[in-house]
Amino acid sequence: QAQAGWLQHDFGHLSVFSKSRWNHWVHKFVIGHLKGAPASWWNHLHFQHHAKPNCFRKDPDVNMHPLFFALGKTLSVELGVQKKKFMPYNHQHKYFFIIGPPALVPLYFQWYVFYFAVQRKQWVDLAWMLSFYIRFFLTYMPFLGVKGTLGLHLLVRFIESNWFVWVTQMNHIPMHIDYDKNVDWFSTQLQATCNVHQSLFNDWFSGHLNFQIEHHLFPTMPRHNYWK
Repeated sequence: QAQAGWLQHDFGHLSVFSKSRWNHWVHKFVIGHLKGAPASWWNHLHFQHHAKPNCFRKDPDVNMHPLFFALGKTLSVELGVQKKKFMPYNHQHKYFFIIGPPALVPLYFQWYVFYFAVQRKQWVDLAWMLSFYIRFFLTYMPFLGVKGTLGLHLLVRFIESNWFVWVTQMNHIPMHIDYDKNVDWFSTQLQATCNVHQSLFNDWFSGHLNFQIEHHLFPTMPRHNYWK
């Protein structure tokens, strides 16, 4: 599931085929049938992220501030001045690993993707999503039963969620997070991204998103060329 996530990311950025429509078609198959999520949902969130990375109220990836975490030097100070005691932020480096990585996919994405598809009447995406669940349950129910299959699905989502959050947060959250200052596009991308050391394992584990700077500057470039 994690590797299918990096694969759909490639198709979503139109970085595999030379023709855009081929990328769109295969994107629907990979994220819909192989992962059970709508392509329209991913596009809606991810295009906002790339337009304004780490810009509070414009990048949906940093919407967890301030309910769960105090992000960025500017926003953290602002929160302290307002004395809003949502969470014990001085301990967030400890409870991040309890709340963030395990919960994002199984407790939030899992139900929200259906809400998104139905609310926006994305019936083709919904059909692809249902095909994933039909295939999954037909495959495992004869061996594990209903409860066992549901348990397996939850376990997969739990492990995938940890994997996904570790990769996506390590190359953005350490960087500059603030309100949109309307600086130039190039500077906006560089302020919000950082790279992680290259190795065969890191490249595979992160879907080459350890080259986050290159990815944000050249989002349609095939990922195996980032190192160049």
